[in-house]
Amino acid sequence: MKPAAGAAPISPPYSLLCVESRQVRGVDALTVGSAYAALFLLGVVEGVIGCFQYSRGAGPVPVAALAFCIAIFLTCLLAAWGMGSPLGGLVPALGWFVASLVLSLPTAAGSVIITNTAAGKWYLYGGAVSAGLGMVLSFRGRFRR
Repeated sequence: MKPAAGAAPISPPYSLLCVESRQVRGVDALTVGSAYAALFLLGVVEGVIGCFQYSRGAGPVPVAALAFCIAIFLTCLLAAWGMGSPLGGLVPALGWFVASLVLSLPTAAGSVIITNTAAGKWYLYGGAVSAGLGMVLSFRGRFRR
């Protein structure tokens, strides 16, 4: 059967029998483990950079310390959403805590990296609260896809 002049061509009928109907979930343990390791390292990197750059600011306002607090909070939330599990929010927070704890301890010579200033307190305490809040919200949220 030929279409009439000027009419749209007739296409063959479409069948759902040729469509794959089951979802493919071929994520293996190595891929998931690597993703969690990368999230832990991301938390460590945020902690290391934050420990050395927290004191940047605009006058008396510790802008960098507040920005690092927001960064670890968003990292925890987005990691939980991206991994589809609250563990995704826990892992970068643990990395941040480990890096910040190690770098906040005094050295054998007595020098410290994070000083007892307003910016240092905002970075340590604000970052801990932000990471903790990000973890709690990731456990309360529904991130299953």
